[in-house]
Amino acid sequence: MPFHKTEFSGLLVFEPSVYEDNRGYFFESYNEQTFLKENIDLRFVQDNQSSSSYGVIRGLHYQLNPHAQTKLVRVLSGTVLDVAVDIRDNSPTFAKAFSIELSADNKKQLLIPPGFAHGFSVLSERAEVFYKCDNFYNKESETGIRYDDPLLHINWRIPSAKIIVSEKDQQLPMLAQSKNNFLFQR
Repeated sequence: MPFHKTEFSGLLVFEPSVYEDNRGYFFESYNEQTFLKENIDLRFVQDNQSSSSYGVIRGLHYQLNPHAQTKLVRVLSGTVLDVAVDIRDNSPTFAKAFSIELSADNKKQLLIPPGFAHGFSVLSERAEVFYKCDNFYNKESETGIRYDDPLLHINWRIPSAKIIVSEKDQQLPMLAQSKNNFLFQR
């Protein structure tokens, strides 16, 4: 089965079947039928891609309802530590972070539902990250949480002297001051 549950309700690791031979490899990075077999019914409407150098931390980002996004994240080149933080009120894992190493080599993907803040740190010299979204970017609903919020206990696996964060991400609030309209539903 290509989907692996995490301790976070709705947060799934997707490991596609990879076919390798002397020519290289082939895999389906997304197949609607595969997702539907697992009762994951999404309509992706936007693809995003970024390239970053070692030490870059992007995030923690999310969009508020009704513009919240499900994201399917994968790495095209290099390696990142991908992080999702549960920000759904009343969730048993509220304010807890899940992290996983995603790389071009392991081909794992992370399916992040609405109600999670998302970010990643670049562990390789460079990395290209690609993700599908089921809702369009909406500037007015865009928000986030500071990557270094001590409440979250995230080990980004980058020495503090090597961390590179955008000015915009440095201005994000801590979780306790962040905007949030997500409610956990069983």
